[in-house]
Amino acid sequence: MTGLIFADTNLVLYTIGKDARKKAIAREILAGRPVVSVQVINEAVNVCLRRFAFTRERAHAFADILMRRTDMRPIDEATIRKSAEIAIRYRFSNWDSLIIAAALLANCDTLYSEDMQHGQVIDSTLTIVNPFI
Repeated sequence: MTGLIFADTNLVLYTIGKDARKKAIAREILAGRPVVSVQVINEAVNVCLRRFAFTRERAHAFADILMRRTDMRPIDEATIRKSAEIAIRYRFSNWDSLIIAAALLANCDTLYSEDMQHGQVIDSTLTIVNPFI
């Protein structure tokens, strides 16, 4: 894939996970400086605090690393409106719709996600790819 890629929250979390295969794949994707949204960063912090029992300092240090290694995009009114369209049309959850909307508005052609349907094409431009298959 040669166009812009978007990485969802689980993908960035695998960079610090215990599964060696998924960690290697996730780190390779992050090395390409993918696009993420502020949602991805904030969800990653939340998971680090709640599931991984990171200290606040460690969770926010991880967020800082992510922000330096990705192209972070905001969630604004346009993103929320596009998210609503996606949720209604494709029946995705609100949170997945925000990820997809951010990827579309960033002109990404690939969304790396383990949680959505591999191979599904959204708005004829964005392909969801599970990089762990």
